[in-house]
Amino acid sequence: MNVFEAVVLGTIQGLTEFLPVSSSGHLVLFQKILGVSGPALFFDTLVHGGTLIAVLVVLWGDIWPLLKRPIQPLTGYLILGTLPVVAAALIFNDAVEAAFESGAFLGFAFLLTSIFLASAEILSKRALRLRQKGEMTWLDSLFIGIFQAIAIIPGLSRSGSTISASLIRGLDRGFAARFSFLLSIPAILGALVLQIKELAGNSGAAGESTGVLPLAAGTIAAAAVGFFAIKFMLKLVRERSLWGFAAYTGLLGILTLADRYVMRFFF
Repeated sequence: MNVFEAVVLGTIQGLTEFLPVSSSGHLVLFQKILGVSGPALFFDTLVHGGTLIAVLVVLWGDIWPLLKRPIQPLTGYLILGTLPVVAAALIFNDAVEAAFESGAFLGFAFLLTSIFLASAEILSKRALRLRQKGEMTWLDSLFIGIFQAIAIIPGLSRSGSTISASLIRGLDRGFAARFSFLLSIPAILGALVLQIKELAGNSGAAGESTGVLPLAAGTIAAAAVGFFAIKFMLKLVRERSLWGFAAYTGLLGILTLADRYVMRFFF
């Protein structure tokens, strides 16, 4: 892997990790279209670390109060919202890996992302009053967590699912986006732990052919692009709508299904 390829992959990871379009789905699609295998494990681990840095920097104002006073309702909501995805990852890990490799459900997952986003916009507009941070309940957190668990399917956006679930529950748009990205921290940390565990069991993983410069370039690209992607989404969700992303993932789902069952160019 050269520096250019590393920057491209890091940019894709940083952008699609936080936009409601599915980073895993775009990775599968990217691999199928270009006929390449996924990035090396060590590189992938570093790139995930880059996106984690982006979240920590942008949301430090939300994270620091939690670190200073961990015993508070928001901490409990984040823990409760994380439990369903942990259970889903433990139970369905092999099935998810198989789906990732084959891309069998990719088109349907993109369409489901579109349906989630569209439903969120419709239902949130019908709410008589959007609830603020202090009005969140454990049921809201569990509902959002279930949506995040469903989003382990490649092609189903994690950020799109959690933001949609928050809006469907009638939460304030600005808080919905912030809670979604706070919830991404344990999710990304979990992915990192699993990758590091796999690296530890693969003595040759750290010595892959990717050089130091491409590794650094990909990580920096993921962190930088992720930073701006989060800032962009926080502003967009608060001030505008998700209809554009719903249209994009819907069209992508249709094209992916058409290729898989009719044209067969890439699948």
